Amino acid sequence: MTESADVAFDPETDAEHAAVVLRIGGGRYALAMSAVAEVGRPPVLTRVPGVPSWSAGVANWRGRILAVLDLRRLLGNESGSAFGGSRLVVASHEGITLGLLTDGVDGVITVPGDLDPPPVTLTDTAAALIAGQVLDAQGPIAVLNVAAVFRLRDSLPRVRRG
Repeated sequence: MTESADVAFDPETDAEHAAVVLRIGGGRYALAMSAVAEVGRPPVLTRVPGVPSWSAGVANWRGRILAVLDLRRLLGNESGSAFGGSRLVVASHEGITLGLLTDGVDGVITVPGDLDPPPVTLTDTAAALIAGQVLDAQGPIAVLNVAAVFRLRDSLPRVRRG
């Protein structure tokens, strides 16, 4: 597991944490409630040329430009649709705001401070985004590493100014 400063939930500061359960592709993922600003219908997206496929584009969200990510390919979970019952989860971390396309939001759970390790079958890319997992009656829920998701922006091409 990564250092406690990087994980979505820090077992040293609290025993349990609230998280929103997101459906992304065929999987379920927990995102720390403290990172969730709001949930809404996905807006019209404008693709940005030259960015990775997990960058869905940008949108006008409440009068500001919002970068929107589609993590399905990175998580190895491409089934599902970003249309229909999908939701945009607007998340914030360390003063940065972005949108996550999801196939739906399944409610809120309490995540214990001690997470089970992520499955060993994950790709390195997917494993870097997962802090661990928890089980509920419907099966496993991967807990997203909020800091790692926001660090994805470091892999985007830098704007060149003339």
